Amino acid sequence: MSPLQPGEPLPELVVTPDKLLPVRYAGASGDFNPIHVDEEFARAVGLPGRILHGLWTMAQVARAHTEAAGGPATLRSLAVQFRGMGLPEQEITVTGTVRTVEDGIATVDAVATQADRPIVRDAVAELDLR
Repeated sequence: MSPLQPGEPLPELVVTPDKLLPVRYAGASGDFNPIHVDEEFARAVGLPGRILHGLWTMAQVARAHTEAAGGPATLRSLAVQFRGMGLPEQEITVTGTVRTVEDGIATVDAVATQADRPIVRDAVAELDLR
């Protein structure tokens, strides 16, 4: 029997990115957009400060799914809608619910929130449980 069953929640993933994560991620990803690495620039364009890279946030959604399903090789697809800016030093919570499990493939719906507001919503992952 699969560890994931329809209607069951994913184990909640809670992460708190530190204040320098956007700078480190910029180096790893090659995305040096100043809204991620320059506090003064980010504030000058109306942001509260440096913001997290959307793809880092999406990776946390993927991580929640793969940790629940047995590892990175289980992720067949992932689609998300970015709905808000993630900020360093504030807890992010990824939650989800298994929609279906058919022929060893689980479809899971998820959301990532920070300070009670969605930053990723309508995430849908397909996980290979075979």
